[in-house]
Amino acid sequence: MKALCFERFGGPEVLEYREVPHPESQPGHAVVRMAAIGLNFADVYRRRGNYHLAGKPPYIPGYEGAGVIESLGCAAAGFQVGDRVAFADSPFANAEHVSVPVEKLVPVPADVSLQQAAALMLQGLTAHYLVTYSRDLQPGEVAVVHAAAGGVGSLLVQMVRLKGARAIGLVSSEEKRRFALALGAEAVFLSSEDWPARIRELAPAGADVVYDSVGSTLQQSFQAARIGGQVVFYGMAGGDPAPVDPRMLMDTSKTLTGGDLWNVLVSHQERLRRSAELFDWVRAGKLKVTIARELPLSQGAEAHRLLESRGTTGKVLLIP
Repeated sequence: MKALCFERFGGPEVLEYREVPHPESQPGHAVVRMAAIGLNFADVYRRRGNYHLAGKPPYIPGYEGAGVIESLGCAAAGFQVGDRVAFADSPFANAEHVSVPVEKLVPVPADVSLQQAAALMLQGLTAHYLVTYSRDLQPGEVAVVHAAAGGVGSLLVQMVRLKGARAIGLVSSEEKRRFALALGAEAVFLSSEDWPARIRELAPAGADVVYDSVGSTLQQSFQAARIGGQVVFYGMAGGDPAPVDPRMLMDTSKTLTGGDLWNVLVSHQERLRRSAELFDWVRAGKLKVTIARELPLSQGAEAHRLLESRGTTGKVLLIP
């Protein structure tokens, strides 16, 4: 079978589309014939050598996708050959066929496309836990969303609205501002503005919660949060944050919460429950999944360049 691989760390040019061994059936796993693969910044970081990688060179990146079960290593309750499935965190996904632990698979409803499922899993589950686990958003609360036109951010804006809260977005360009407004954000400010001050024009007391995936903006996020408010830190796309002064937290009664999806998906039942709610929202037309581009897996290097340009709105998919 064919896969996207790299032998050494570096830029997109290190990626090669080449022949690799077909995965063998093994107990507790299903071999999935991939229909669509989600591309994430985590794949870029692994290619650069910043993140952990499974196995030995040649490395096959990718942890997210959707397809059809081709074979099962043994009988698996709830799954059979031919089922449409998706997953968010199984390695070696940038290939035509992937061996996935059955416990990490979720069924894809017939009226949800495999492309939608691949675009939704990792970022959709992340946005879902941010509005339910990191903070159980309440109607009327003010939520600030960094990178509101990105993969997680665009879904998060919509979920904030689904919870009855007010979504204020932060973006890097006018084009992305228009995109986030179309998704339902009440207001969207440019990251180059004095956005903490702009937020307080809309919410004089400050935001109830700020979802920060940038990292280097953490101090500004605290400025935008109200007394007793919360900042949820779940990414470092803009670099490491400065240290947080615990005295500031005490004096302002503000809370800093860390967020990581893998601390939430603690069981197969939890995966099924959360993904089912996402699919229900998509099927009901309440959640829009934006696919920016679909590129052949053989053009993986170009897909990485596109993602790193930060010029896309929505999800980039690789198609085997």
